[in-house]
Amino acid sequence: MIVATLRPLVGTDLPVLERMERELFGAGAWSRAMLAEELDGPGRWYVGAVEGDVLVGYAGLWFDGIDAQVMTIGTTTHRQGGGVGRLMLGALVQRARDLGADAVLLEVRVDNEPALRLYERAGFERMGLRRGYYQPENKDAWTMRLALAGVTTGGRADGRDA
Repeated sequence: MIVATLRPLVGTDLPVLERMERELFGAGAWSRAMLAEELDGPGRWYVGAVEGDVLVGYAGLWFDGIDAQVMTIGTTTHRQGGGVGRLMLGALVQRARDLGADAVLLEVRVDNEPALRLYERAGFERMGLRRGYYQPENKDAWTMRLALAGVTTGGRADGRDA
């Protein structure tokens, strides 16, 4: 089994990120320009999960000075359920803790059961429902929160995340 490692995402990753976005998120995928803005945006931190030299996942965090927001987590379909998502989420939570964030927030589609399991196993709690949050599909999202006081992270790539 190949174990994923994390590295910072850079501009040369954009073609692969754009392809992965379309495959994973369909009509709701971010454009290349949006991805580029995210990589360089103030308060943003993006990592890629690689196996060898192949990018198999990516995740991003935004810190506003109080709370951190998970902007995205995506894992290639052939590596979903293999711990890559948990590895990246663990890194995002640890980064938020290192920055002194009070909590980590996120939105997730109400029908994305694997992601919901990942987040709930990591200690995130559902806060509320955002109707029609995901466009153009008009899909609802759960808002979730992880309070960071006393939270430990254990993002290992050898377990199952969903």
